[in-house]
Amino acid sequence: MLDAKLLKNPSLLKDMIQRRNLQFPLEDLLQLDSRRRDLIIKVDESRHRKNVLADLISTKRKMDNAALEEIKLMKEISNNLSKLEAEKYELDIKFKQLMMLLPNLLLPSVPSGYAESDNVFVRSSGTLRTMDFQPKDHVELSTSLDLVDFERAAKIAGSRFYFLKNDLVLLNQALIRMALDFLANNSYILLQPPYMIRKEAMEGAVMLGDFEQVIYKIEGEDLFMIATSEHAMASMHMNEILEGGRLPIKYGAISPCFRKEAGAHGKDMKGIFRVHQFEKVEQFVYSRPEESEKQHDILLATTENFYECLGIPTRTMLLCSGDTGKTSAKTFDLEAWMPGQNAYREIVSCSNCIDYQARGLHIRFRDKPNEETRLVHTLNSTLIATERCMVAILENYQTSRGTIEVPCVLRKYMNDCKEIDL
Repeated sequence: MLDAKLLKNPSLLKDMIQRRNLQFPLEDLLQLDSRRRDLIIKVDESRHRKNVLADLISTKRKMDNAALEEIKLMKEISNNLSKLEAEKYELDIKFKQLMMLLPNLLLPSVPSGYAESDNVFVRSSGTLRTMDFQPKDHVELSTSLDLVDFERAAKIAGSRFYFLKNDLVLLNQALIRMALDFLANNSYILLQPPYMIRKEAMEGAVMLGDFEQVIYKIEGEDLFMIATSEHAMASMHMNEILEGGRLPIKYGAISPCFRKEAGAHGKDMKGIFRVHQFEKVEQFVYSRPEESEKQHDILLATTENFYECLGIPTRTMLLCSGDTGKTSAKTFDLEAWMPGQNAYREIVSCSNCIDYQARGLHIRFRDKPNEETRLVHTLNSTLIATERCMVAILENYQTSRGTIEVPCVLRKYMNDCKEIDL
């Protein structure tokens, strides 16, 4: 959520909305804000007049003097005050709803553009493997090696679900264990969060109006299934004041993720790349405002290093203004090379949300007990979405015999298995 003080500089907001290529009723919000400010003044004035009259009536009664005119005026002021307060209450709700839909500001280093083609290449890592055979995609590979069962999963749960089988189950768990060890070795606090989250916490972490088409709601409960542990980690310090000396705080969480993938019809319908349920190890950082851009670079470098350890070729892209998520001020995507698809595919999103989430969740910090509090900055990055990473491993480590080599760093987590075959 943005600071309402920014409404005093509408040109800044208009520029942000234009750069994001969005339609937003900014004029309606500005009018609501103006009316809200007028009502605040009128309510305060009416309360003051009411208090003055109450003192006058009390004084007159103590002196056995009638206060009929004052009492009559008090009733008029009270009735008017009730109307003003009711109007302000309704207006405050509308104002907050619109404010929560206003996207985050963009950092100056975000390039302008409206489409994926406007994203900026930053660097690449790893070497594309030379294959003297026609590479297969992960669907063909996993099916031929009896590593997945899509048909039976669809029978019991519907499309975009799957059974992992045999060595792919072990590979999935190996990736999780490697990721957790990797983060622990980089001074992250490891977490396993609740898999459900209340509306109040979710609203502070994301734009719930946009996200409701993506997440699963628990019927009859004030709970949603988590789409990512980022939201749980963002809200775990909701309404808290952190000690400045502890910052940055780095969390790493393992959780399943549940997504409707609404709007993705016809895209990646086959396989395990875009599914309703998957496992993810997520990174989350609480930072001092003046250090958040530095922490963003560190977060990205840590993630890039993880995929270097796995031997998966990647490229890093800086997202343009129109492709940057609404809660983010700046985002990098890490894309993995997929030989079977002859394309790079996004497997990591690494974002700096500056103070946007912290304001909605009321997360502040201070260095000394009597010091004025400041909002923290929050950052997040996927370390690994295991199903997507397994797609990259299957396609990059396939052999001409139709088998899959196990990356060296994963073998100790798979009982020293070196190759997946029938």
